[in-house]
Formats: sequence, structure tokens, C-alpha cells
Amino acid sequence: MNRINTTWVIDDDEIYRFAIKLIMKRADITEKTLFFHNGKTAIDCFTENLQNPDELPDLILLDLNMPVLDGWQFLDAYEKLKPQISKNITIYLVSSTIDEQDYNRAKAISCVTELIVKPLTVKDIQRILSAFNLD
Repeated sequence: MNRINTTWVIDDDEIYRFAIKLIMKRADITEKTLFFHNGKTAIDCFTENLQNPDELPDLILLDLNMPVLDGWQFLDAYEKLKPQISKNITIYLVSSTIDEQDYNRAKAISCVTELIVKPLTVKDIQRILSAFNLD
């Protein structure tokens, strides 16, 4: 089975991070998964690795509601860095939101593939994988 090289999970919820770690392992779709507690630590990692695309993610699972830098603020910062990033990165928002405004806002952001409501399932992960063109 083909796998995604690197996945970043940006979420402050410890229980969710534990669950997603198990789901990712069970689905066996990624070589490496890194976890960030907020958007700022992830943006800092982007900034540090702009010249090293192998250290950047292929897939980001991004929560919306986090301290320090939330998902929307992360996306604003990411959009500013995007011209310097030399690889395609797929971003899924993963949130417990049921607010239609969040869905509409997510659809309006070109770098966001989709907003998925938590909890993420193995089926969701497999659907994400099928959207990747892996050789």
C-alpha cells in the first residue's frame, strides 16, 4: 500500500491526539506523523524548514479552536509562507464545529481541501489517502 510521507496533526486536544495516533497507525497511511499543540509551533516549524521541503508535511490535519494561534490564524500565516514552499501540501480542517459559517469560510480558502467533523475515523483517513495521487 502506498503511504503519505509526512503528516502533521495540529490540535491542542490531548485525547484527540491520542486517538488520531491510534487511527493513523491502524490505517497505516503515513510514514511519519508529527504533533503540534497549536498553530504557532507548526508555523515556527514551517519557517525553520522552508529550505528543506523533505521536513515539511504532505498532509496537515488542522483543528480550528486552539490557544496561542488557532486554525484560522495558522491558515493566514501559512498563506503568507506558501509562495516560499516548494511542495504541495494538502490541508484538512478537522473540528468539532457545526457552525455553517465555519464551513463557508473553509470553502473560501483555496489551500483547504475540506472541513471534516470530529471524531475522525479510519474511513475518513482512507478517504483522505484515496485523494492523494501516490505512485
